[in-house]
Amino acid sequence: MAQRKLISFDWAMKKLLRSKANFEILEGFLSELLMEDVRILELLESESNKEDARDKFNRVDLKVLNEKKEILIIEVQYEREFDYLQRILFGTSKVITEHLHKKEPYSKVTKVVSINILYFDLGHGDDYVYHGTTSFRGLHEQDLLQLSDEQRKLYGRDKLHEIFPEYYLIKVNNFDDIAKDTLDEWIYFLKNEEIKNDFKAKGIKKAKQELDILKLSDEERRAYERYQDDLHYQASMVESSYTVGVMKGIEQGIEQGIKEGAEQGEKQKALKIALNLIEKGVLDAEEIAELTELSVEEIEDLRRQ
Repeated sequence: MAQRKLISFDWAMKKLLRSKANFEILEGFLSELLMEDVRILELLESESNKEDARDKFNRVDLKVLNEKKEILIIEVQYEREFDYLQRILFGTSKVITEHLHKKEPYSKVTKVVSINILYFDLGHGDDYVYHGTTSFRGLHEQDLLQLSDEQRKLYGRDKLHEIFPEYYLIKVNNFDDIAKDTLDEWIYFLKNEEIKNDFKAKGIKKAKQELDILKLSDEERRAYERYQDDLHYQASMVESSYTVGVMKGIEQGIEQGIKEGAEQGEKQKALKIALNLIEKGVLDAEEIAELTELSVEEIEDLRRQ
């Protein structure tokens, strides 16, 4: 029996998961990814959360505060961006500065976790989930810098990397559709918009129940269909732009090749004429150069061959 299609996760984040009644779904996904129980205290608003006329649904930002007072940013990205890594760095930096109030010491810097669900290939790598942290390694002893006891008490952290932003990159298209663990069950859903009956990941059964397309009102279903159409349109525009760029490059390359080929042909013809004149021995190098438009040095090189 075919699995029923569900609402895509990015649409759910924009419309459904903002309700406290559905936090369980988001908490389940985050718990499986971070490998710890996550409890969401509240949804935080920022400029990136707000919809306006420029919002083309190419990415969805969700910013939440968990019970550990950490800020989790979840972003879905469909379109290829070569500077995406720099963009997520900028995003975490912006959150840090937004939440450090005036006159607060740096010890109050907010811990930020950036979670990125990507539907394009970013970088070179065979895995489908990557985790990035900050560490400091000694140049001579090759040891990792650790927090002192005083710093652990001040920061409320045991490990140095826990102070700095952390990054998760989920390369959805790299997933092979074989769910080997509970995190894979969530990634299967992210890729296929389906949840199998035997999936047991935290929060996933509620996701299957609440994200059923058939539960949408007529108005919501029409909005969801428009959203899907917009994604297809954007993909077509990106593909078209890429194709036009490639074709233009090919055309320019062909034109350049023809030009270079013609120039090379003329050069070979001039060299052949010069060689014949040298063999006859009736003209000196300067005269041959003037007739063939070659340099005197090139004529002398032919003489030595």
